[in-house]
Amino acid sequence: MVMSTMDKKAVIEAHAQHEGDTGSPEVQVALLTSRIEGLTEHFKKHPKDFHSRTGLLKLVGRRRNILNYLRKKDIQRYRALIEKLGLRK
Repeated sequence: MVMSTMDKKAVIEAHAQHEGDTGSPEVQVALLTSRIEGLTEHFKKHPKDFHSRTGLLKLVGRRRNILNYLRKKDIQRYRALIEKLGLRK
């Protein structure tokens, strides 16, 4: 469930806008998405883990808020991020 430092660095490098970028909306959404995917795999093995499910819902809500912010600020970056992460079908 916890991301290793190497995994986190790889996600940041893949989505960073410039050198040393760790706080842009793209990086934040990518990190949250990887954590959400990890928790989703966890729930396949542990379907009754309701405490972690609460944490998952909080992560999803946080990601949704950041995506709403990005959609208001720059629709092109929003669409590119969704396409890159495969969030919409």
